Amino acid sequence: MTEDTHQDATRRNRLLEAAHEEMVKFERKENEFRKKDRQERAAELRLPLDVIKVH
Repeated sequence: MTEDTHQDATRRNRLLEAAHEEMVKFERKENEFRKKDRQERAAELRLPLDVIKVH
């Protein structure tokens, strides 16, 4: 019974780690997309993004 509990916990931890890694990848892609989108919109509006501090 203890082995089953340990295996379940190990499996759950691996799934949580995998989910966390996927979330980090998604957030990176989302941030890159937003940055590119912001730059494209600024170019269309002819806004000087390098002068404006964007976080």
